[in-house]
Amino acid sequence: NSRMVASKKAKKAMESINSRLALVMKSGKFTIGYRSTLKSIRQGKSKLIIIANNTPALRKSEIEYYCMLAKVGVHHYSGNNIDLGTACGKYFRVGCLCITDPGDSDI
Repeated sequence: NSRMVASKKAKKAMESINSRLALVMKSGKFTIGYRSTLKSIRQGKSKLIIIANNTPALRKSEIEYYCMLAKVGVHHYSGNNIDLGTACGKYFRVGCLCITDPGDSDI
């Protein structure tokens, strides 16, 4: 039964991050994609990076390293790149995205 509770908690966390993401998409500024994410980290514009769970390990560690240098938070999204794209309200896959301005969201 405790596994059920854990999955319920994960689902709730997923829903909350998804609703916040939707709010960022509406009211904030963001860049989608690996290259533009690295670009905005280098420029020091990024507030939070979100990485899908099926992003290749090398790419993931490179982004994490950049974020560590720039002191930017990294969130490992619990779904794959298809789920992340859907959460962003896009009809394509999103491997990583960078939030430069959260807008009305408290993300």
